[in-house]
Formats: sequence, structure tokens, C-alpha cells
Amino acid sequence: MLDRNIVTDDAGCVVGCDHLETSQHLFLSCDFYDSLWQEVQSWLGVSGPDPHSISKHLYQFTHLAGGLRARRSFLQTVWLLCAWTIWNNRNNRMLTNVENSITHLLDKVKHYSL
Repeated sequence: MLDRNIVTDDAGCVVGCDHLETSQHLFLSCDFYDSLWQEVQSWLGVSGPDPHSISKHLYQFTHLAGGLRARRSFLQTVWLLCAWTIWNNRNNRMLTNVENSITHLLDKVKHYSL
């Protein structure tokens, strides 16, 4: 996976799910990180289908609750925090072998969203 701390093109998913690590897989298709999205939706009390395109996922997520601009803005912030948390967790797993539970990652998203 790593050669002199450089990720190769054929790197597998950092959580060990035997898939090629692409942004599509990491943020939307990886079972581990998908469970974070599900927990975030549960915490917010919203649900909906999850598209398999990052831009469509962001759009869908920010419009789950409908209407109010402030609500959509908050959901967009939560989406970005969730993506940022996934990326940081991925880097920690890869570079320092630090693994966190979904509950821990959800707590980070909640903390930063406040």
C-alpha cells in the first residue's frame, strides 16, 4: 500500500474491505464509512436514498429535510464535516495505524457541528 509514504495507484481500501480505494468507494461505498453516513442521518432524524455520486450525495443530503435555507446550510456543514472526518480517519489509519469506531467518528461530527 505505501512505499515511502506515497500511496500507489493500486492501493486497497484502508479499512481492509478488499476494494480499490477510490474517492467514490471511500466516501460512499465502503461499508465501514457508509455506516457513519447512516448514523449521521439517524442522529439528524432524516433518511433517504444515498446516490452513488459524491456531488449527487451532497445535494441529496442537504435537501433531505426540505425547505428552509438555514436547515440546508446546516446539513451541508454536517455533510462536509462527515467527509472531513472520513478523510482524517483514513489518513490516521494509513499513516499511524490508529483506528476509531463509528461511534467515535459520529461524536467528532457532532462535536464539530456545534
